[in-house]
Amino acid sequence: PLPPQYGLVFDAGSTHTSLYIYRWSANKENGTGIVSQVEACSVSGPGISSYADDPTGAGASLKPCLDRAMKIIPAEEQRETPTYLGATAGMRLLREENSSKAEQIFAEVSKAIGEYPVDFRGARILTGSEEGSFGWITVNYLLETLVKREVSRHSPCTTALGQSQSPVLWEPGMLRELTVGCTQYSWGVGPAFWAGLWEGCQWHCSPINGSISLQASSSAQILHPCYPRGYQENITVAELYDSPCVHAPSSASPGLVLTVMGTGEPAKCGMAVQRLFNFSCGVQWPCGFNGVYQPPVQGQFFAFAGFYYTFHFLNLTRQQSLSEVNTTVLSFCRRNWTELVQSFPQDLKYLHTYCSVAIYILTLLLDGYKFNEHTWSNIHFGRQAANTDIGWTLGFMLNFTNMIPAEALRHVKGHQPSLWAGAVSFLVLAIM
Repeated sequence: PLPPQYGLVFDAGSTHTSLYIYRWSANKENGTGIVSQVEACSVSGPGISSYADDPTGAGASLKPCLDRAMKIIPAEEQRETPTYLGATAGMRLLREENSSKAEQIFAEVSKAIGEYPVDFRGARILTGSEEGSFGWITVNYLLETLVKREVSRHSPCTTALGQSQSPVLWEPGMLRELTVGCTQYSWGVGPAFWAGLWEGCQWHCSPINGSISLQASSSAQILHPCYPRGYQENITVAELYDSPCVHAPSSASPGLVLTVMGTGEPAKCGMAVQRLFNFSCGVQWPCGFNGVYQPPVQGQFFAFAGFYYTFHFLNLTRQQSLSEVNTTVLSFCRRNWTELVQSFPQDLKYLHTYCSVAIYILTLLLDGYKFNEHTWSNIHFGRQAANTDIGWTLGFMLNFTNMIPAEALRHVKGHQPSLWAGAVSFLVLAIM
């Protein structure tokens, strides 16, 4: 038998970077190797976008994990190991703020990876839509809904997770098709922006800050309904608006120090989050976002990354009912800061944000995607499937190494092939 093959993918996220090491047999089954995750190496330090003023530091930060990979991959296989780096929210924001600094970081991380005997195939920024689509591939590949029915031409196709079975009534120019395995999938691309919205503004610009900051005017105090009662922090106006997600008013004074005080009011928090979205439908009913038609959700969905981590913290990943989820979130949001610090001393970094993120998730799922008490049980919150981390990295590698067990990708006329990924992003509950 041929020796196993390996692949490396760096997930350069907004707050940290991870290197995923994959392995598969060179003896392919049904046109693809069965890929497994060997290891996930967490890079020390912050995300690479944090090295805007020290680009060489971004490259240096990757080397310990690359050294680890070289100990795992046999020397004779290393030069044949496809290696990628995909950057997400942090680098998307940095590119908007300062494209030259983003390019310097990519130059340095490419230089660092290039020092190793691997088949480095480049560093790039993924769009939010691509994150969603590659995550969809990952989940369905791991759960075998893309491959297991390929064994026999007489066996029926399995249903992929995150797929709507409803008649599609998209307007011309808003539909793409993807043939994977034995099934042709049709995707509406209207609400595909959501994946970028979720990660791009989740941590870098609190959705609530963007809503309530405009009410601060000349006051040095801001009452924050999504932060726990008793929580307090000082930030400058410049820090508040230091993101392309939030636009500063012309009257803003950059040096003004603001005292943000939590009030723990989930109802007001929910109203602030609601103001971030346009859920009105008009003639395109039913719709999700911005009046764009969206068929009712149907079938099974997998919620991972930021969705999973937030709900795991709240102990809500065991298929609880929507009623229990709402009760738990409301109860947590009403707890005071002193009590929370005593209960969760190991989670201080993000502890004050869990209420706002939980309400943000519920707003997306209930008001945006129209899940309800009946369909809520179709959402499965998880971090792994088949002993492999769920995220965009495996789907990315499968796609770019041509290992998806599929017919050729097909696109509706008029769309660029490089944009196919956006077609499926709204079907995956993904990202951080």
